[in-house]
This record gives sequence, C-alpha cells and structure tokens, in this order.
Amino acid sequence: MFALIGRRVLIAIPTLFLVSLFVFALQRALPGDPFLVIAGEERDPEVIARLRAIYRMDDPIVVQFFAWLGQVLQGDFGRSLRTGEPVLTLILQKLPVTIQLATASIIVALAIGLPAGIIAARRKGTIVDYSASALALSGLSIPNFWLGIMLILVVAVELKWLPASGFESIFVDPKAAIERLIMPAFVLGGGLSAFIMRHTRSAMLEVLRSDYVRTARAKGLDEQTVVNRHALRNALIPIITLSTLLFGELLAGAVLTEQVFTIPGFGKLIVDAVFNRDYGVVQGVVLCTALGFILMNLLADVLYILANPRLRNA
Repeated sequence: MFALIGRRVLIAIPTLFLVSLFVFALQRALPGDPFLVIAGEERDPEVIARLRAIYRMDDPIVVQFFAWLGQVLQGDFGRSLRTGEPVLTLILQKLPVTIQLATASIIVALAIGLPAGIIAARRKGTIVDYSASALALSGLSIPNFWLGIMLILVVAVELKWLPASGFESIFVDPKAAIERLIMPAFVLGGGLSAFIMRHTRSAMLEVLRSDYVRTARAKGLDEQTVVNRHALRNALIPIITLSTLLFGELLAGAVLTEQVFTIPGFGKLIVDAVFNRDYGVVQGVVLCTALGFILMNLLADVLYILANPRLRNA
C-alpha cells in the first residue's frame, strides 16, 4: 500500500506542475486588464503602473510563472488583486463550506443510489427495475438550479419546514447546519444518485452472473447472504471510483447550487475571481482543486484494497 501511495505522489508532482502552467498561461491570455478596474474611475496611469510593478505584471510571463511557483512551494499563494487578502486565507475560509456541502451531498447520493441499484439488479426485468431506471433518468434530466428553486418555493416558502438559504458550520450549530444543508444536499445528491444507481446496477448484474456467486447459491446460501457477502463487495470497486470522482467534482462544480441557496463556498469564490480577473485567486483555487482530485484518486486506490484484499499484491 505504501508503494502505491509513493507512486501516486510521484505522478502528482508533474500533474500539478502542468495544471498550474496551463492555468497560468490561460489567465494571462484572457482579454482585459484587472488593474484598470482596481485603479478606479480616474484610471491614473501612474497608479496603474505602480500596481503592475507591485504584482510584477511587467516581467516576462516565464519569470512571473516561476516567481509565483516559488512562492507556492513556500506556502504563499499570493494576494487577491481585488481585496489584497492572502489567497490561501480566502481558500481556507471557503473550502470547508464546500467540503461540508459535498460530504452531505455524496451521503445523500449513496443513500439513494446504492440501494436502488442493488434492488434494480436483483429484480432485473421487473417493474421495480424499470421504475428505478426511470427515476435515474429523471434525476439526470432535471437541472439543479430549477430543482433548487422549486424546493425553496415549496419547502421553505409555502410549507416553512426549512430555511430558504444560508449556511451554518456543523461545528458551531449542528441543528441549524443540517437544516440548511438538507435542500442543497438533496439537489446535488439527487442528481448524482442517478449515476451511482446505474453503475451499481451494472456492476451487480455482472457480479451476480459470476461463477463464485452461482457456487454460493448452489451451496444453499440464502439470497441476502449471497448478495451482501459475496456479490456486493466485488461490485463496490467501480462504485468507489465513481464516488470519489463525484466528490472531487462537487468540490469544484457546485457553483449553481451555491448561488441558488446563497452558500458562500468554493464555487462562488472561483466564479467571482474569474469575472474580476483575480489571477492569484483563480490560480490558487484551480491548483487546490487539482490537488483535491489527486487526493480523491489516491483515496479510491486505498479503498480498493480495503474492499478487496486480493489487490494488495497487484
């Protein structure tokens, strides 16, 4: 296992370097000058020149990149062009919000999609299977922003069961945090549960046709034992991959849901930074997102081994 982690770390280093280089170059290729906005309405050329000198924007792009990369290796992601705050501070403020939302969403997705996929596989060709597939297709088809707005109108405005928007840390007020997470987590998790359901059904169908499953049935084991102890463990391998990748996607892609429910998370931070040409924030956020995907893949590899010990010597 340690050798596997070491290999993944070695692969991560050039991956992060290429991601940072790619994002840095694209940022500089975008039209517009952020210093024209920062300088105010008068746009004094001396002020603009001074700002460009402070942020080293007059240096060649290669010099800028390696200067920024050197700072990152020392734990300094630079400062926001808009607010002057350290980029790392902004990331550490917003990332826990999105992690909390993503965790709640993936729990909802697994709670819905995993049992639905198992039941659909066991009842293949029946009305239960067709109903589960239809619900999965509906989950994939409904836009998150529309579902979020409908939930706010019905659950929050009409029925007054839950708060319409906002965020609370689960470490500060667990009850208020759960109340504010239920609707956005259902919006995100409901759509993702469709992916999990379809992959679970496919994996279970393949495993249930395996020789060792037929042998277990021939020995007289009841169906519940065959499914839970023999089939499900092997079917979990692709589900682990999918779940970790979906979690990484949630960290970077929950923008619309965060906007609808007024959640001050990671997605909103990067959208605002892109529109404001806030180079340092965009570069820091994308680098952290890439690191998050790499860590999720590493976690998936570790969970593979825990789920299937035969992979330890692979």
